[in-house]
Amino acid sequence: MKVSEAPKTSTSIIVRSAANARVSQSKNPFLELMRRVFRKEEVALKAVKFVTMIEERQKSGKPLRVEEWEEIMKELGMNRSSFYSMRNKLLGAGMISIRNGEYRLSGAFSKDLVDMARWWWTAVLGNDPETL
Repeated sequence: MKVSEAPKTSTSIIVRSAANARVSQSKNPFLELMRRVFRKEEVALKAVKFVTMIEERQKSGKPLRVEEWEEIMKELGMNRSSFYSMRNKLLGAGMISIRNGEYRLSGAFSKDLVDMARWWWTAVLGNDPETL
């Protein structure tokens, strides 16, 4: 599938091969990851804040609800279309999900990356999956 043919629920991400460009080597890994999903620094910063809001509310037992969109937009300083564009990229990437009207952190993003890495490691490079 070509990137241009990807469904609207898909998200592109920048992948870098240089060891010094790894997310885990960054001073701010969370922001570095968001910079790979969002083209604009300003949106990457707001995405970090939004995901952090979801995480904090989820941990507190009072998950962030979808109907709180107006308050969320105000807190992030975003207009409606920019907020939903950012949110939809996070949903498309599998970083967050919506269940029962509540935003949740999601492991789908990690599972997809692991699946891609495992496939490349075994099918293309011919390595034992246990050595990944």
